[in-house]
Amino acid sequence: MINANIALHSDWCSAGATHQPVSSALELMMERSLEVITKSDLKKLLKLAKSDVHYFYIRNPSYNEYNGKEVLVALCQGSALHYLDRKNGVKDFDIWFFYPMKSRTLPYRRRGIVDFGKSKFGVHPKAKSQGYEGRTVDVLMRSDAFFKGKSPETEIVEYLLYKNSVTSRLLVKKAVIGLYPERLFGKRLWPQLL
Repeated sequence: MINANIALHSDWCSAGATHQPVSSALELMMERSLEVITKSDLKKLLKLAKSDVHYFYIRNPSYNEYNGKEVLVALCQGSALHYLDRKNGVKDFDIWFFYPMKSRTLPYRRRGIVDFGKSKFGVHPKAKSQGYEGRTVDVLMRSDAFFKGKSPETEIVEYLLYKNSVTSRLLVKKAVIGLYPERLFGKRLWPQLL
């Protein structure tokens, strides 16, 4: 009976007012979450990212020629790789909006940050210290002549393989999962299957 009580006590602690098991409290604030990313999670990511981009155009009307002209929206980098392999883990989510080139280039370093909110993914310790409740969602935008809108799945592969840029070299290292257009939702766009 004593061993059972010790085991029970070691499994539980007071983590704030919630009295969560120690393992759950620690898992919710890990460097990387190993929780599975579902299509429902992808829908939430797309909604959050679209909202951020919507407010970008309200705050920056000089870029309105791009508003609604994205040819591809994708989950990229480590979280996209985790969607495929369920091993990489999720540090944060990176959502990229790709546009055809217009009269002026979108701001190269533009990065919106949205809070995914409390969820099974927990919160990264650094994000927690910055006041976020959940994993951060980085929302990035790129305009480039590679994106014409005729075949976004082909254009992203060509961009990754043939564009000599910091962004393409970064994105090619992990994975790209389509979120928009709808026919590409949840589909693996990179790496290509041989």
